[in-house]
Amino acid sequence: MSNHLIRETSPYLLQHAENPVDWYPWCEEAFRRAKAEDKPVFLSIGYSTCHWCHVMAHESFEDEDIAGLLNRHFISIKVDKEERPDIDSVYMAVCQAFTGSGGWPTSIFMTPEQKPFFAGTYFPKSSRGGMIGLRELLSLIHEKWIADRAALQSQADSLVTDLSREPGRAAMADERLPDIAAAHYEHLYDRKNGGFGRAPKFPTPHNLLFLLAYYQRRGSAACLEMAEHTLAQMYRGGLFDHIGGGFCRYSTDSRFLVPHFEKMLYDNALLIMAYCKAYELTRKSLYLDVAKKTADYILREMTSPEGGFYSAQDADSDGEEGKYYLFTPGELSSVLGDREGAALGAHFGFSPAGNFEGKNIPNLLSSDPGNKAFEPLLPRLAQYRRERCRLHLDDKILTMWSGLMVAAMCRLYRCCGSTAYLEAARRADEFIRRNLWEGDTLFVSFRAGKRGIKGLLDDYAACIFAQLELYGAALEPVYLDRAETLCGKVLEQFRAGDGGFYLYSRESEALILRPKETYDGAIPSGNSLMAYNFARLSLLRPGAGYEGEAERLLDFLSPEAAQYPAGHGMFLTALLEYREPPAKITAVAAEQTDIEKLPLLLPSDAALILLPRPTEEYPLKDGKTTYYVCRSHRCLPPVNELSEAYS
Repeated sequence: MSNHLIRETSPYLLQHAENPVDWYPWCEEAFRRAKAEDKPVFLSIGYSTCHWCHVMAHESFEDEDIAGLLNRHFISIKVDKEERPDIDSVYMAVCQAFTGSGGWPTSIFMTPEQKPFFAGTYFPKSSRGGMIGLRELLSLIHEKWIADRAALQSQADSLVTDLSREPGRAAMADERLPDIAAAHYEHLYDRKNGGFGRAPKFPTPHNLLFLLAYYQRRGSAACLEMAEHTLAQMYRGGLFDHIGGGFCRYSTDSRFLVPHFEKMLYDNALLIMAYCKAYELTRKSLYLDVAKKTADYILREMTSPEGGFYSAQDADSDGEEGKYYLFTPGELSSVLGDREGAALGAHFGFSPAGNFEGKNIPNLLSSDPGNKAFEPLLPRLAQYRRERCRLHLDDKILTMWSGLMVAAMCRLYRCCGSTAYLEAARRADEFIRRNLWEGDTLFVSFRAGKRGIKGLLDDYAACIFAQLELYGAALEPVYLDRAETLCGKVLEQFRAGDGGFYLYSRESEALILRPKETYDGAIPSGNSLMAYNFARLSLLRPGAGYEGEAERLLDFLSPEAAQYPAGHGMFLTALLEYREPPAKITAVAAEQTDIEKLPLLLPSDAALILLPRPTEEYPLKDGKTTYYVCRSHRCLPPVNELSEAYS
């Protein structure tokens, strides 16, 4: 038995293709049928590595009675949030309006015209603990649809009207926002455990990147301490996979000990960048070591043979959350022998009672994180883990997330000089250009030879960001040209007349709302990332109009950031980048070999412009490769050695 999802390529939709629920993908046919049969629509949004999506599927969507209710009284639609971030964005705003919070699975009830009248997240099959069950909810909504549909439609119309209203905007960006934000982060900072606020704790690495950028420009010891402590604790805890590398999604406790065990590509990309930046500023080897372990995990387990980066690994194995990552002391002894097993268990904080449901999450919260004596034992344990149970992989390629990982690999190359990371970035970029990039048009996703819908703002912003980082690592002007091509598409298709950029373009399917996202949540918003891109391009391609674009976008984002600075870390970094720009270096090469080593010598945020030959304005000094450096709003005399300009 199968439903309308059977021909889809999304791993999430295929997980539901044999449910007794008569699921449709998001399509015109489903809404036509809802109108023809005069039924409301039940929309369920999730993703393939979502634990609570699995729970609701097993409890309800595999249940014949629940399926019967849905099939008799509703038209049911399944959406993979990662393939349709536009739909997810619209209906997540709806869910937050109804419940005050959001999350997945997202459950929406709406009219055949796509207007929502009720929303929530996870519902158990039957009511319990004060929580309404899906069985009861379906019956109530069906009764209301028959008896008082006008009230539901009126509620839906009012909600759409409210969500369509635009907030007021400031005339210009508030220059004090970085200072206000730094103080706000300090207020939220957990001085004992690292991180910000109470559990659950999310990595949100772009917040750490802002704190490091603020320290770099303002010399704030408090910001450096907050970032370093948080980076150290995230690595030491169970949030980091000490056996195989890489970071899990978030910590369920304040100590970063117990993670939600799924691993997402974007988290690991942003964390690589944060650890690289910390290493660049402090030269502490631990940070570079963590970045490399994370990147090596990505290359080993999250990279396709063609070079594309996969999306995620599941939290569940054999139906149990975290089973893949947990050990008993006896397992260590059986794999490594009693002596080495006991020693490794002590190093990783093991106990007979365990630290999670009777078993142990390896961690270094009570050990020296710099101790590498046990690393030779880890491959044996990793192999045992792979043979013990299977970890589900979501193997679709997403343009936005892949763009972030391309950028991360470039930054890691610049930190350590290993060409393997630059080569990985190039291969992934080539994969995107072959499969997800046509002319000046990007696409959201690719799997099983099929690409998804046309790209959203986030896809363009991340891909431009990746091109800028590829240029910084390889110093090939073609990457700047490609970045400008994509910028042109953004300005043409996504610009809003009253400021900022819409999530989806004029070429995309029109939904009930057209969001302009500004909040930097788990991933930086497309608007914040575009502000950063414009700030960078204003340095690298002066006179091309990017200064004005950066100004307008920063002014648009400023009021939202002022309301909650800790939710706009990427915007704050972009604002610093533009208002307090890094060193700008114009290099005139006498020897190509002088230029090739520059990415490994310069700070990652330095803006380098290469001139293929001397000009009247930029002549060679003493016939040698010459560097013209401008920083701190002043230009220095030309030099033949960069060290002279930075001394």
